[in-house]
Amino acid sequence: MHAMLRGLVVGSAALFLAGCMEPPYTNVDSTGLEQLIDDGVTLIDIRTPDEWRETGVVAGSERLTFLDANGRVRPGFLDQLTGEVAKDEPIALICRTGNRTDALARHMVENLGYSRVYNVRDGITGWIGEGRPVDRG
Repeated sequence: MHAMLRGLVVGSAALFLAGCMEPPYTNVDSTGLEQLIDDGVTLIDIRTPDEWRETGVVAGSERLTFLDANGRVRPGFLDQLTGEVAKDEPIALICRTGNRTDALARHMVENLGYSRVYNVRDGITGWIGEGRPVDRG
């Protein structure tokens, strides 16, 4: 399964960039994320601990590292993720710029049966670029 997901990371990014596919999930900007947070939607920050320390995180984010230092899906990641949020519950995903979450969101909808997945398309970079607050704790 990990090899399949890694292939999705590369393959879906290439297809999306080529404009060949519409995503099966919903892209949101920082304003959309703010509304989702206000609505109580779970936000998962899938970056690494070093990235969290470097930039901080959106307040209330749950932190769950997706890829290891070699770009492979971290062992146990999918089990942890599916244990945190049921398939019929809304979930928002954030990374640095929206690329890793693009692949993960697509996989969640197409292969894991999630129905309400939101990708923060500009990631934490967009959030911070708009002067929005981060939690450094």
